[in-house]
Amino acid sequence: MAQLIICYCFALFLILNHYSTTAQQEYYPTANLSTTWNNTGPFATNAADLSISPILLTFNATSETGFACGFYCINEACTSYLFAVYIVQVFLKSSGHYLIAGSPQAVWSANRDNPVSEDAILNFTATGNLILQYINGSTVWTTNTTGKHVVGMNLTDTGNLVLFDVNSSVVWQSFDYPTDCLVPGQRLLLGQQLIPSVSDTDWTAQKGLYSLQVTDKGLVASVGSNPPQVYYNKSSYYDYRELTQIVFLNGSLSLVSSNITSRPDASDADTVNIPKASSAQYMKFLPDGHLKVFELKSPTWSEVADLLTDGDYGECTYPFFCGRNAICSNKQQCSCPVSNSSMIDYFRFTKDRLPNQGCSAITPLTCNTQDQDFIILSNITLYGQYPESMNNMSMENCKLACLKNCSCKAAVFEPYYGTCSLPYEIFTMTSNNDSITSTFVKVQNANSSRSPSSPSQIPKKKSRPIAVVISSVIGSSFVLLVVVGFITFRNRKLRLDAQMEEEYIDVVPGLPTRFTYEELKTATENFTKKLGQGGFGSVYEGTFEDGSKIAVKRLDGLGQVNKSFLAEVESIGSIHHLNLVRLRGFCASKLERLLVYDFMSNGSLDRWIYHGNREHILEWQCRKKIILDIAKGLAYLHEDCMQKIIHLDIKPQNILLDTDFNAKVSDFGLSKLLDRDQSQVMTTMRGTPGYMAPEWLSSVITEKVDVYSFGIVLLEILCGRKNFDRSQPEESWHLLDVFQQCWEQGTLLDIVDKYSEDMQTHGLEVVEMMKLASWCLQTNFTRRPSMSSVVMVLEGRMDVESNLDYNFTDPRLQNTAIEHKKDMTPLLASVLSGPR
Repeated sequence: MAQLIICYCFALFLILNHYSTTAQQEYYPTANLSTTWNNTGPFATNAADLSISPILLTFNATSETGFACGFYCINEACTSYLFAVYIVQVFLKSSGHYLIAGSPQAVWSANRDNPVSEDAILNFTATGNLILQYINGSTVWTTNTTGKHVVGMNLTDTGNLVLFDVNSSVVWQSFDYPTDCLVPGQRLLLGQQLIPSVSDTDWTAQKGLYSLQVTDKGLVASVGSNPPQVYYNKSSYYDYRELTQIVFLNGSLSLVSSNITSRPDASDADTVNIPKASSAQYMKFLPDGHLKVFELKSPTWSEVADLLTDGDYGECTYPFFCGRNAICSNKQQCSCPVSNSSMIDYFRFTKDRLPNQGCSAITPLTCNTQDQDFIILSNITLYGQYPESMNNMSMENCKLACLKNCSCKAAVFEPYYGTCSLPYEIFTMTSNNDSITSTFVKVQNANSSRSPSSPSQIPKKKSRPIAVVISSVIGSSFVLLVVVGFITFRNRKLRLDAQMEEEYIDVVPGLPTRFTYEELKTATENFTKKLGQGGFGSVYEGTFEDGSKIAVKRLDGLGQVNKSFLAEVESIGSIHHLNLVRLRGFCASKLERLLVYDFMSNGSLDRWIYHGNREHILEWQCRKKIILDIAKGLAYLHEDCMQKIIHLDIKPQNILLDTDFNAKVSDFGLSKLLDRDQSQVMTTMRGTPGYMAPEWLSSVITEKVDVYSFGIVLLEILCGRKNFDRSQPEESWHLLDVFQQCWEQGTLLDIVDKYSEDMQTHGLEVVEMMKLASWCLQTNFTRRPSMSSVVMVLEGRMDVESNLDYNFTDPRLQNTAIEHKKDMTPLLASVLSGPR
């Protein structure tokens, strides 16, 4: 590579996207303390439209490429930004000025799980701390380097963002916090890992699925399961050499080990070859588990290497190439396991016309070992899909160990060493004629018919006229047949409904795990740690073997319960957002329906805002953050999902708080999915009285019902009381009545949470927030803002509508709230979390 030339001063001609004026600005690779940058949005040049706002820049004049850091737009509308380091093209113009052009590519970001909008602030403080902030001053991300003698910031010619001290020593650097990319010269150290994004359009870290990391045994790519299963492992040449890091060089990805110096013939074994770069390169761990190298072939980026793909078996080595329980042939075609010893089919494609979506068991596994058997698969390899192996076992003992382990999905036996492995999940299996292992896939047989017991001795009775006997027998038989037929029909329908639901749920995309009933029974200690109970079931605390805590919602009954189960799985099974509770998995086994969530240690919002049952008072900044989190979660549901999702039951009990008081919208049991071109839907009344918008009385609803509910929740957070509270004087039972009176009398601060001195201090901000609540509570739903507009108001990028109707009350809905004695929602989300 040609020597990189750091240019400390040069000019750029920029045309701002929204002004069409030309501006000249200088960029440097370094910055001093006490410097602040505002995100003014993307800019365009006369060469290309660039969704970036550079802050620092360093480049190579020979290759005409370099690195910049600054605000990087991540969606088409440029409403979301990351603070990122990205590769750019830089051209020298005849005028002597430089021009940024081409396709910028982000290779590191600080806030991938929490994007910011325009007007966000990056502040390099006088104390040496680099802070990314919202417009209101709340912190999004920080280097936490206050007091560490930082004197400056530098973007190196290798794309490393560095904070340094007076001795030019590194205090903090972006290379220590890799995301999903490496650039030439960058190292991935022992214990560090790359985590892919959820998708090409969703930059959120896809935690829990794929990871690429350096261990002391090698460079390991694995897929999240219990335990994680490895699908790629590049080990050092000697088994007893401990790998310490990998380094991305021009032409190779090199494994660096300790203790022993490589022999000359070992050097090639410790590298992965990459085509040498003629231009800028970067390496990225992709959402599908591939690790690919891209090179700039002006004006676009081209793939030049696919590092984890096996040369002999190609895509078949990737866990989800054919989906779960499927076999990938040497022609990379997908099929389901079949039994060679019987004519029984145990598996079928999850989607008939999409064989790469995996296979589902026709009869799901239970823990009844008497009705289980094995399909024997020869010449099959499960790449890395083994937990810890057991040695010196016989084949029969290996199979028996799998039968005794309810979580075991297969017994994999290697005869030479007598090695037995019991994977708990089966991903794509690969045809391999050289394999000497035998794979026994556990299957569930249909219940065998039972031999009837011996007939009882029937005592002789006195003879009766034959006609009477025949008539009695026929009559009794008819009644018996009707009763038996009805019971049989009902039970068969229930079983068919359950089976159809199980088959349907298998095709819902994006679910991380389908747990067995026994796994959840073990995790919850036989469902003994009850957190709470609702109308459709109970929620239990649980702990997986890896120590992670979960909340398990166990639904009881049929009908509406199944609808709630399907609604929740369909709604959040395939979406990921920082402000939505994560559905980790589910169980649909016979008539059991269970949902598994992350455990939220700080419980639900209602525990923290109602003065009668809270342990301490939330500070104003924390309340503001919670309000913004809720708004972002709802905006994502309404506007950023492939299908519009209307929650329909927004209330404090359905807002959960994690350890850091990040708010997450939960409980999608009543939610409704709409197509993007569908503006409204007819549905029966659902939700919680007091939070339901007036238009529910017409049964025609839009996403604006969630906006109304958000307005109620916002008021409750500000006032520290329930929207309907009989502990108040009768004239103050309804919060909306009190709110309306205070608007008319100009005494809004009188209803602010009286237990919070901090909120009284920020009275002006609180009043502005009450104006936003008023906008959300407009009786005419067409006058309410969208949730994205709410987010912009909260971030200071938009003003509240000034011409508002302050008549918020609807007697019909209030009467319903008074008479309503039981929550209409299937289960309060507050019981998904445990004690604080």
